[in-house]
Amino acid sequence: MRRLGVHTSIAGGLHLSLERAKALECNTVQIFSHNPRGWALKPIHEEEASIFQSLRLKLNISPVFIHTSYLVNIASRDKTLRKKSIDLLIVEMDRADAIGADYVILHPGSASGDDEGVARKRAIDVLNEVALKGRWNACLLIENTAGERGDISSTIIDLSEILSDTKGSLISGMCIDTCHAYAAGYDIRKYEGIQRISGEIAKYIGFDKLKLIHLNDSKSDIGSGIDRHEHIGFGKIGVKGLQHFITYQPFKYIPLILETPKKRESDDPMNLKKVKGMIRLNDSS
Repeated sequence: MRRLGVHTSIAGGLHLSLERAKALECNTVQIFSHNPRGWALKPIHEEEASIFQSLRLKLNISPVFIHTSYLVNIASRDKTLRKKSIDLLIVEMDRADAIGADYVILHPGSASGDDEGVARKRAIDVLNEVALKGRWNACLLIENTAGERGDISSTIIDLSEILSDTKGSLISGMCIDTCHAYAAGYDIRKYEGIQRISGEIAKYIGFDKLKLIHLNDSKSDIGSGIDRHEHIGFGKIGVKGLQHFITYQPFKYIPLILETPKKRESDDPMNLKKVKGMIRLNDSS
């Protein structure tokens, strides 16, 4: 069965994110392990971690993905911010292990006005530093970005450089976000665009390293460099393009997590229903 889920809230307790996922009939989930907009963290107590792990097994929710804080910018030329980002990334990995999460997803950051190649090298240096500071069961995934000014990971070749130049086993692969790919110039509305990104992954990285697809439509145009997620079928990519993407053979069995807008309670069920329909239509054809 295809693993399909959404990003759920941890409000009231980490384990409640699993209950929210199950209520939506999801079999995988993505969460923040803390408030993603603050540096201060409450510790995860042993009992809370135990409850999360037991419930996850009971509900058969797997894999579990943790998205890192929005504050982390390992590419920054600001030494203070870079040091804080290193410390927080290590904590994110520790927290993932505490609750038995499988993967931690990282946006590697922005050049902040610097040369993107130089900033990417800084990010790689940080990742190599983190790799020397510990070993974790959870694996780190690097996510592609939308191509906004300063982005250092908007192309498959960018991601390949980060993955290949980071030593050790800290990074196990990547996460591809459909909105980000489209905004960065991959026209995945069309078969040729899907072939292009698929061919680049095969050539520069390898499909064994693709662990997750963030399935989002895009409010912005192709190549806009603007990261604005939209409901499935309401954006510029559309149902047809997204369906062709997720059912294209190399992507067919990769877990899907939706990060579509959440303004009403009905939003997640609506988007999940559409994606399930897309998968069923392909399976029956």
